[in-house]
Amino acid sequence: MTAGRPSDYSPEFCEQVEALGAEGKSPVQIAVALGVPRTTMLSWAEAHPEFSTALSRAKDAEQAWWEDKGMAGMMLQGFNAAVWKKSMEARFRDDYTERREGELKVKADESITGLMTRIAASGSRLTSPEDDAGATEA
Repeated sequence: MTAGRPSDYSPEFCEQVEALGAEGKSPVQIAVALGVPRTTMLSWAEAHPEFSTALSRAKDAEQAWWEDKGMAGMMLQGFNAAVWKKSMEARFRDDYTERREGELKVKADESITGLMTRIAASGSRLTSPEDDAGATEA
């Protein structure tokens, strides 16, 4: 006997997914509402282009919902901007995570161990001195 609920896809799920996204629901919340694991939902997206599109639209609608809540909350006393910001960074990493870029020059006589240690310590991206002939060494 197989455990669990059958995961039969239905095109009607597309509307439901988009409506849940418009309520600010996360992909996990959407999967739970559909009664399937998130992995099943992602498999449906691979197999059914219309479902993949619905998930993309739902994610955009989810972000818009949270942004609207943040905009409205900024005008209210007691709005916790730090919690809202952290939530946005976790939910929408591509748009709300600050990125730091750095550059690290490779020294011609440096050992691999020394180079790897500098990379790990700095978190910078690796470039060659020839990439930027006029720049000074970091």
